[in-house]
Amino acid sequence: MAKIKLTKNELKTQRDALKRFSRYLPTLQLKKQQLQMEMRRLDLEIEEKRDEEQEARAKLSSWIQLYSEPIELGPYAEVETLKTSHGNIAGVNIPVLDDLVFKRVIPDLFETEAWTDEGIAVLKQLTRLRVERQILEEQHRLLGEELRTTTQRVNLFEKVKIPEAKENIRVIRIFMGDQQTAAVARSKIAKGKSA
Repeated sequence: MAKIKLTKNELKTQRDALKRFSRYLPTLQLKKQQLQMEMRRLDLEIEEKRDEEQEARAKLSSWIQLYSEPIELGPYAEVETLKTSHGNIAGVNIPVLDDLVFKRVIPDLFETEAWTDEGIAVLKQLTRLRVERQILEEQHRLLGEELRTTTQRVNLFEKVKIPEAKENIRVIRIFMGDQQTAAVARSKIAKGKSA
């Protein structure tokens, strides 16, 4: 604990600091709660995207054997544009997926099998799910960093700054009370000597 001056000005400074910390703490706690709720929501959304991805892969495995020869489906499901914007949750800028557009490449109907269209559709679905999940994970990471910082600030105020200010106020009051008592005693002694 830093050395404090035992004066009325320091007492006022410490009281003002205590008032400021006490006023700011509920805002920080509210922000912490909001971030925790958003983190839980994002955890659920990420898990849902993973489940959807696994379901799509499971459906794909049932008819993937139809491809007797390997076919490169990548060019048919290539991402042309990925548009994101910025959202704001509890003062944190996060990326938000606006649009995902695939390049329009039509397979040659004479050279490809009939089920190629279904393969392309599933590949596009898997790509979309993966991009959505990656953006959700980035949101989760950014909110996690802010939650960690906010939690540190809440703990700093609750466990350090507010108790420190209260203790400083108590010490200054005791000192000033002792000074006042000593002044009264000195004046009584001086009065007794003069009479």
